[in-house]
Amino acid sequence: MKDFIVFEVKKNRYAIDLEFIQRIAQIPVVTDIPNSHGYIDGMISYENRIIKIVNFRKMTHICTYDDELKDIFIDLKNQHTRWVETLGESIKNGVEFHLTTNPHHCNLGKWLDAFASYDDQIISILKELNNFHKQLHQSAIAILNLAKVDKDIAMKQYESSIVALYDITMRHLDQFIAKFDVVANSLQKLLLYQTGSGFFAIKVDEIIDIVHIETKLLENINNTHEVSEFLELEGVVEIDNTLVSVIKSIKLPMKEVA
Repeated sequence: MKDFIVFEVKKNRYAIDLEFIQRIAQIPVVTDIPNSHGYIDGMISYENRIIKIVNFRKMTHICTYDDELKDIFIDLKNQHTRWVETLGESIKNGVEFHLTTNPHHCNLGKWLDAFASYDDQIISILKELNNFHKQLHQSAIAILNLAKVDKDIAMKQYESSIVALYDITMRHLDQFIAKFDVVANSLQKLLLYQTGSGFFAIKVDEIIDIVHIETKLLENINNTHEVSEFLELEGVVEIDNTLVSVIKSIKLPMKEVA
């Protein structure tokens, strides 16, 4: 029986022998490496050593975490545009507003509540974004109550305060989006991987668990196969009703040939 770390990359799960993992770490400031291999995201300093970062998504030919986040936030922006438009229609037509007025219950609020970062600039942008997002929802509550008494005045306040708060909120959201490389690093994790003389970091989406796997289960998996010249899988095992690809070895990609 061996211990394995199970991690996830875009809903795909992998297990890697715990013996090879020196540490699980939050991603610090990453320095670019000019002319490095396409799978290398840069390098970090760790215990007076320079370590290269291998992007597991790129190695397995999956869209980058940054691009996925951009798509998510484009959708969140569109949802808030519809929210503001629906609010205006509700006030104008005197119909009930069925969307949430709680800033923590909309999809953007839920995402922001679950997000944390150690980057000072991101923290500052996030604080302002949360503040204006909260004001937007609170103003909606006040205007909806006013609409029950005077629809015309409520509509005027909607056209001034709600629209203005929405614009400010979206501008701060755009600042947040512009820092997606830092945001993505705040959400992902590093596995510090060492085998033989090789020592590098593997960037993954999420650490799921540490599990025990019977060696005989791996022996029952046929056909060891290579995903790429840098990543070799030993097979697939079922853990908690989920298929997990068991990694045999990972190699550090070297500089691409021009």
